[in-house]
Amino acid sequence: MKKDEIKNINICFFLVLILFFGCKSNIPVSQEYGYGDIAYLLFVSANDKSLGLIDVIIDENTSFKAKVVKSKDANRKGTSYAVSTGKRKVVVYKKGKILYNKEIILSTQETQKIIL
Repeated sequence: MKKDEIKNINICFFLVLILFFGCKSNIPVSQEYGYGDIAYLLFVSANDKSLGLIDVIIDENTSFKAKVVKSKDANRKGTSYAVSTGKRKVVVYKKGKILYNKEIILSTQETQKIIL
C-alpha cells in the first residue's frame, strides 16, 4: 500500500468515528406534544351525509360552531376542537333540533368522536 492510500483510509476511519460519536444527544425529549390538560372533540356523521356546521354547547356555558365530517373522512379531514378534560356535558344542535345530548368523561390528549 502506498502512503496516500493509508492516509485516505485513516481519514475515512476518523470521519466515520466522528459521525457515530459526534451526533449523540443527551438531552431528554418529552414524548407528549401539545398542551397537557386538553382533550379534543371530533364530530362525525353517522350516515355519511354531510351536516355542515352545527352548534355545540359545552357545560351550558361555552358554545361554538363545529364542522361535521363523514366517518370515512374523520381521520384525514376532521377538525378537532379542544376542550378541557374531565366530565363534560355536550349538547349539539342543528337548526334548533338536538342531535346529541350526553355527559362524557374526557382524558388528557384524548380525541372523542361524537357520532351524530
